[in-house]
Amino acid sequence: MLTEEDALHEETPLLAQAEALGSGSCAAPTTKRQQDPYDRFSPSEKRVIVGLLSWVGLLPSYTPMAVLASGSFVPSVPEIARELDSTGPVINLAITLSIICAAIGSLFWATYSGTYGRRVVYIWSLPCLCIGSIGVATSHSVPALMIWRVIQALGASSGLSVGAGAVGDMYRLEERGTAMGIFFGSCFVGPAVAPVAGGIATHYATWRAAQWAIFIMGLVPYIPIVFWLPETLDPEVARTKFLEASGGKEGRRFVWLNPFKSLALLRSPNILITVSDPVTRMSALLIPLSYTIGKAYSITNEAIIGMFFLASGLGNIFGAPLAGHLADRAVIEGRARRGGVWYPEDRLRATLSGALFLVPLSTLLSGLATQFVPGMIGIVINVICLFVNGVAVDIMLTPPSSYYVDILHSRSAEVWAASSAVRQFAVALSTAGILPLINAIGVAATDALFAVIAWVGFIRLIIVTIRYGERMRQWVDVGYSTSADN
Repeated sequence: MLTEEDALHEETPLLAQAEALGSGSCAAPTTKRQQDPYDRFSPSEKRVIVGLLSWVGLLPSYTPMAVLASGSFVPSVPEIARELDSTGPVINLAITLSIICAAIGSLFWATYSGTYGRRVVYIWSLPCLCIGSIGVATSHSVPALMIWRVIQALGASSGLSVGAGAVGDMYRLEERGTAMGIFFGSCFVGPAVAPVAGGIATHYATWRAAQWAIFIMGLVPYIPIVFWLPETLDPEVARTKFLEASGGKEGRRFVWLNPFKSLALLRSPNILITVSDPVTRMSALLIPLSYTIGKAYSITNEAIIGMFFLASGLGNIFGAPLAGHLADRAVIEGRARRGGVWYPEDRLRATLSGALFLVPLSTLLSGLATQFVPGMIGIVINVICLFVNGVAVDIMLTPPSSYYVDILHSRSAEVWAASSAVRQFAVALSTAGILPLINAIGVAATDALFAVIAWVGFIRLIIVTIRYGERMRQWVDVGYSTSADN
């Protein structure tokens, strides 16, 4: 049996061999690292790096939480539709298209970041974001708007996947959930601020002003990234991957990497099943706000519509660090119960309150209030539901994100991007279909449908993955990491 000191040094293998068929995980001989990659940066350096990466993480237009680039866009959809002589559903297609393209872009950037490093990816991706933002701000037709939204999304799509990989590079297993929660919580300032800023700009100036602001915000972190940001990827890991890709040839040159190769990681049932869709339910609340809450309570001021997004964004900011802390505590308590043996799925236990109660109930109550509760009481209920939903989505999103990094540490950015791509396509479909569905069956019925989907997600997590996770890892081996790798 391992001692508590062994547990703290994370030397228990992820897939310890069972002593007999059907037995649980057991300890295996430990191995010491010759050099600990987590000690390359001091705690203060790590905090500064996470802060800079979080700034970049504010920007992605592809994220399911609709952060800065999309968050500033959503409250402006009715005004954009009027100015470009189009309709809300058509302009929503620009959001859908950018989400799909950004999911592909995330795979591309994540794949190259695992071989060439995190820093170089930021150096190439941020200019795409800036150029795309200029294009969106100067668009005068729907086709032009969609083209530039795609470029903007591709440039922004490195923010969360590469950032999550960099956090995994720097922090140990028992610290990773908290660090990831702080990273996501900082990134989620976007959902709190962007819709309000976008709504104010649209109502008192023009929706184009918000896009110019995104251009500036993409430009600001570029200077410290170019001149200061250190490489977080373990150089030995990068060298090994480069030699594999180049056929053993030394030298830092461009090698074509298949960005879709990381999708093969989804063969792992542990990853595929835990790519739950809380963000889809969040989109069900946020994307149509102008046409649901706005219409129900006769709110036409885009700035006021943006204030509803503020409630969800504040929930995100509060929920992400909380979820990270709960995820780390679940790992530590799980190891203590097993005498120091690491069972990776313990981290997923932190998601259960969000999956069973908070996400479905906040979605359901918001729909019922919007359709059946008039006046200020209905508005207050919706604000509370949006805040709770923001917290709950983080509780369901942050622990699995850390879990992916835990079990596939050497491919952390890639597995995050692959899992995120699945979410993005789900969000893209819901974004395209949410308004027609609401028009067909009503707000309450639509949100009730998404609440039922949330409960199905809970069953997948508690009954399948957490209980049978070790057995599932044995079904398909995609190169799982060991505790020594973490």
